[in-house]
Amino acid sequence: MGVLPGTLIYVRKIAPLGDPIEITVKKSEITLRKCDAKSVYIETIA
Repeated sequence: MGVLPGTLIYVRKIAPLGDPIEITVKKSEITLRKCDAKSVYIETIA
C-alpha cells in the first residue's frame, strides 16, 4: 500500500509500550509496528 505526499494521516491509538500504532489514512485504519512507522514522515498541522 502506498501513501502519496500530502495525504492526511491521523494517529488514532498508540499501544501502552508504543508498539503498534494505529493510524487512519483516508477511510482505512492501519496498524503499524514502530519499525514500519519510522518510514512515514509526518508533519503536524494545526
